[in-house]
Amino acid sequence: MKKIECVIMDWAGTAIDYGCFAPVSAFIESFRAIGIEVTPEEARRPMGLTKIDHIRALFDMERIGEAFRQKYGRVYGEEDVKGRYAEFQRLLFATLREYTAPISDVIETIDVLRKMGIKIGSTTGYTREMMDVVIPAAAEKGYRTDNCVTSDGLPAGRPYPYMIYKNMCDLAVPSRLSVVKYGDTISDIKEGVNAGVWSVGVILGSNEMGLTEDEVKQLPEAELKKRMAAVRNRMYAAGAHYVVDSICELPALIESINARMENEMK
Repeated sequence: MKKIECVIMDWAGTAIDYGCFAPVSAFIESFRAIGIEVTPEEARRPMGLTKIDHIRALFDMERIGEAFRQKYGRVYGEEDVKGRYAEFQRLLFATLREYTAPISDVIETIDVLRKMGIKIGSTTGYTREMMDVVIPAAAEKGYRTDNCVTSDGLPAGRPYPYMIYKNMCDLAVPSRLSVVKYGDTISDIKEGVNAGVWSVGVILGSNEMGLTEDEVKQLPEAELKKRMAAVRNRMYAAGAHYVVDSICELPALIESINARMENEMK
């Protein structure tokens, strides 16, 4: 019988950095340095892509592209992308370690999954150099994965499936149906869909919510439910098989997926 053997986690907004704030501020400040204001909503919209592709996606937004053209009298070029990416990296590396605290219940849930015999892989929009900061800092706080794949050396990052396939090779997982991709962005959802694995989105702590844990706690219940429903709908529209409120639901969901696969084989 096929069953889930591997969960492939995203990092910021999924396992660490509640609300995915580290890259957002760096994107905003990197564009502000050339006199272009980017809103937090715009900065979050392409989240999950490799960071240089994220920069391109920001330049490609109609409002931002037009603001650049008005200011500089031309359309942006690749040198502009490289310049903003260099500034983004400078800003990000200055604060990255500060955003490596595990999200509530992540460590405990990962322990439960490991006791179920499940391997823990991971993919990210960060580069290997960035993850060389994140991985040991998160480990100091108790969060570890069995594998981490970046897009360095692969044909492309998200939403393409290559990082998931590399995890499967590294962790010796032979079937895509034995894999859950778990993440907090639309790019995470599409990465899982494109790989043909079970694609699961998470709402609380996510980039899609874009709130701190304190902000979530302070929201009136009706407003919180409204915002969570909007995130859930966007994730399902992107192709998610399932969307959970928090990682606490993941072990039970995996048991449900296992039962579903067993029934489909009868």
